[in-house]
Amino acid sequence: MSNERVTTAYFREAKKEGRPVTMLTAYDYPMAKMVDDAGIDAILVGDSLGNVVLGYDSTIPVTMDDMVHHIKAVTRGVRRAMVIGDMPFLSCHLSREESVRNAGRILQEGGARAVKLEGGREVAEAIRAIVAAGIPVMGHLGLTPQSINQMGGYKVQGKDEAAARKLIDDARAIQEAGVFSIVLECVPVPLAKMLTETLDVPTIGIGAGPHCNGQVLVTHDLLGMYGGFSPKFAKRYAQLHEDISRALQAYREEVQSGTFPGPEHGFGMAEEVMARLY
Repeated sequence: MSNERVTTAYFREAKKEGRPVTMLTAYDYPMAKMVDDAGIDAILVGDSLGNVVLGYDSTIPVTMDDMVHHIKAVTRGVRRAMVIGDMPFLSCHLSREESVRNAGRILQEGGARAVKLEGGREVAEAIRAIVAAGIPVMGHLGLTPQSINQMGGYKVQGKDEAAARKLIDDARAIQEAGVFSIVLECVPVPLAKMLTETLDVPTIGIGAGPHCNGQVLVTHDLLGMYGGFSPKFAKRYAQLHEDISRALQAYREEVQSGTFPGPEHGFGMAEEVMARLY
C-alpha cells in the first residue's frame, strides 16, 4: 500500500483499473488515526455526526461550525486518506456565493480535501460554482438524510420507474456539473449497477450492492458501537458495545469493592520525606 496521499485522481484511476475504493466515517482524532492506519482510502466526516456523536435524531441540526470543528479534529489524525467533509443542511442552497464560502471553510478551516453535497439537479449550479473555485465535490444520491422529512422516512430510493429515471437524470446532471465521485445510498442493486456501468465518475455504495466502484460505512455501525438496531446494509465486524459495557461495569465494581486501584497502580515516595510532613 502506498503512503502517498489519496486524491481525486486516485478515485478516477481506481475506477479505470477496477480497484474498489474503501471509505469510512470518522468524527474525531483517535478514530481518524485508526481508520487511516488501517489503510482506508477516504474518510468521510459526515453530517451523520449529528446522529452518531451529538445525539440528534437527524442530521438537520448540524451546523457549519459543528462540521468545521469535527473535520479539524479528523485531519489532525490523518496522513494518507482523503478527508471529505459534508456540507450540512442549507449550507449550499441559499446562493452560489454562500455555497462557495461554506465549501471553502471546510477546506481552509477544517483542512479537508473535498466536500460532499446531497442532492441532484437542484444542487448542480452550486456544484459548478464550488468546483469552479477549485474545490473537489463528491455527490450523494438516493437516500439523502437531509431530505428525510420530505422523503417520509429512511427508505430505499429509486424502486419504481419514475423514481429510477429521476435518479439517473440527477446522476448525469451532477456528473456534468463536475463531481469527482457519487455516493449511492439505499439504491436498488440493479440500478446501482447500471449507474456504475454508465457513469464516467466512480460510485461509492452504502446499501447499494457490490457493483459500485467503492463502499462506505459508518464506522460506529461497522464496530458495533451501539446495541440494538443496525441498518440492513451495515455489516458488524465487531461488537464493541458489549466489550465496552463489560469494561465499564468491571471498573465500577472494582472501585466499589476496593480492588482498584491496587498497589501496582500507585506511586511511592521516600519514607523520611513523608515523616517530615507529619
